Amino acid sequence: MASPIIVIGATGGIGEALSRKLRAAGHPLHLIARDAAKVEALARELDAGSAVADVLDGDALTRAVAAADTGEGIGGLAYCVGSIVIKPLKATSEQDFLTAYRLNVLGAVTALKAAEKGLKAAKGAVVLFSTVAVEQGFPNHAVIGTAKGAVAALGRTLAAEWAPHVRVNIVAPSLTRTPLAKPLISSEQFAQGIAAMHPLPRLGEAEDQAAAAAFLLSPDSGWITGQTLGVDGGRSTLRTKG
Repeated sequence: MASPIIVIGATGGIGEALSRKLRAAGHPLHLIARDAAKVEALARELDAGSAVADVLDGDALTRAVAAADTGEGIGGLAYCVGSIVIKPLKATSEQDFLTAYRLNVLGAVTALKAAEKGLKAAKGAVVLFSTVAVEQGFPNHAVIGTAKGAVAALGRTLAAEWAPHVRVNIVAPSLTRTPLAKPLISSEQFAQGIAAMHPLPRLGEAEDQAAAAAFLLSPDSGWITGQTLGVDGGRSTLRTKG
């Protein structure tokens, strides 16, 4: 039996899209999310294992990850958890930074520590999620840029530390149409304005990010580790208007 891939945040926009894509490709899954009804329903639909855990509860998350390994190791882990905090620095609080760090970084650290043995046993792969705002300086992104910058550094560090047994890569999206981003893009005029800033002038879709993550979790990316893949419509590197 193949080793399962763990998707944490499996009921979010990107997590669910990734779960469906991986299952369609035949991968066994272990889905983790904090909403019991949603994750159990998705697991039944996809014939997957599941566990309920809030990533801010370290003990619960450790148990949820450990439950995925039934002796065959862990084939992969995707930490599809994030937050969007957009405000000027003067409006931020210490708690804003601490909460973002706990959610985006320490949750990933807890999950990866729990999965390390199983990932190494199965020579698995890891995908973490950063943001285009780490490479590009955007106003009002101090909180999320700082937290996701730490995620990118964590991924590169573990790629070195766990080589050659486990590959670790990072996906860095630009603004993507997900439930998490809904407050930002509820105005279609605003959404179109942001879309126009991209060389490929649209917002991202959850499927865009899921496709990249699925590739990085697959044997097709077997010689790729320690990399950040920008799935951002070219926004991090290109300027098409002078």
